[in-house]
Amino acid sequence: MTVYAYADGPLGEMLLVGRPVPGGRVLLRSLSLPGQKGGAVVEDGWTSDPEAFEEVAGQLREYFAGERERFEVEFDGDAGTAFQRRVWRVLEEVPYGTTVSYGEIARRVGSAGAGVRAVGTAIGRNPLLVVRPCHRVIGADGALRGYAAGVGRKERLLGLEGVLV
Repeated sequence: MTVYAYADGPLGEMLLVGRPVPGGRVLLRSLSLPGQKGGAVVEDGWTSDPEAFEEVAGQLREYFAGERERFEVEFDGDAGTAFQRRVWRVLEEVPYGTTVSYGEIARRVGSAGAGVRAVGTAIGRNPLLVVRPCHRVIGADGALRGYAAGVGRKERLLGLEGVLV
């Protein structure tokens, strides 16, 4: 079973998608922004359940208000390939208000050199924008490169975190 809800935010209406598990919890499977490349879209058979996402929606409001630096959200660990999951785990370790290069992420997952392109692809397929901070990954020269929801949104998120002045 898949449940979903919409949450308002300064980057547009976010689509939250998850999988219910015992105990009344929902594992977050996707957080998409309008117009996002590869973003989720509501499918037939999904159930609207805004109450299931109240906690994550509250954390997002706090983040956008500058009151939260780290998300405490349970993710659905079934998404992605083994390599993508390794890259995504490294993304989760990049602290609020900092940036890291694609090359550094590649080094951390043991894929330096030619692996930078594969890392970029894995980051581009991150299904959990904002809460899994792929927006904190930049080019080695400091340039803002790629973001599935648009570089303008990446710039806004980094500005919110005080990285860009």
